[in-house]
Amino acid sequence: MTSKYRAEFILIITTLLAGAGWVFSKEAIQGLPPFGFIGLRFVFASLILLPFCLRALKAASLADCLRAMSVGCFLGSAIFCWIYAISISDTLGEGAFIMSLSMLFVPIVAWIMFKTKPIRAFWLSLPIAVAGLFLLSWRGSWQIDASQLWFLGSAVGLALHFNFNSKYSVRLSTMLLTTLQLFSTGCLGIVLSLMFESWPDQISATTWNWFVLSVLLATSLRYLMQTTGQKFAHPTNAALLMLLEPVWTLILSVIIYAEPMPINKILGCLLLLFSLIFYRLSSLMTSRKFNCSQQ
Repeated sequence: MTSKYRAEFILIITTLLAGAGWVFSKEAIQGLPPFGFIGLRFVFASLILLPFCLRALKAASLADCLRAMSVGCFLGSAIFCWIYAISISDTLGEGAFIMSLSMLFVPIVAWIMFKTKPIRAFWLSLPIAVAGLFLLSWRGSWQIDASQLWFLGSAVGLALHFNFNSKYSVRLSTMLLTTLQLFSTGCLGIVLSLMFESWPDQISATTWNWFVLSVLLATSLRYLMQTTGQKFAHPTNAALLMLLEPVWTLILSVIIYAEPMPINKILGCLLLLFSLIFYRLSSLMTSRKFNCSQQ
């Protein structure tokens, strides 16, 4: 197997781990407070990743590290919205497709905050995504669940994080940047949990098993594999393969939680997936043409 195909296989496994992470998290918060779960999960995951970026950490300036950790607060806000949405939702697949819209929210945030106008492909993809969201919310009449709004809020938070990350954290390696931001998110989660949540007197071994799976597989191993895969895979293939996460999440949710999939939800998920594929392909083609014109 060539390095290219090996990298693509790694990315497919990465998306499967990410999808499984939704199930691990859903099960873990049955016995752990949601913010506390995120806090512990991300702190432990960052400590596991730390040995892989010690050299980069030693070479980085304190200012760059603090800047990266502060930007990680946007990641934290998105993750906290996400875990709360999971705690009140039984439709993980639907939530995963809504969350995947964060890449469509990125140009809106960039336009508002940095005056960067979206490319034409965004305006073509947006109505397709809106139609998909409409079909996801259709239950004989148009109804929006609270969990859908929290998933949307999380997607917006990820878009904010993406923009600030791109602007202020370009000096650090990907692995170090990920480690620092996981750590800052975890610390914030622990603080919020101590302030607003109560912990159970006893936590079952089953809950801790789900927690360990979340830390080792869905966070640490996932980010290691994602960094490795994106390093060697073709950017277009990598971008498209990463869209498999909501597909895996939907499949697992249907199998494990018997998530209902009426025809309107199937069509809604397909429209959301199509809008994202179209936008990513168009964005990559536009970027390639721009780079060619600069040479």
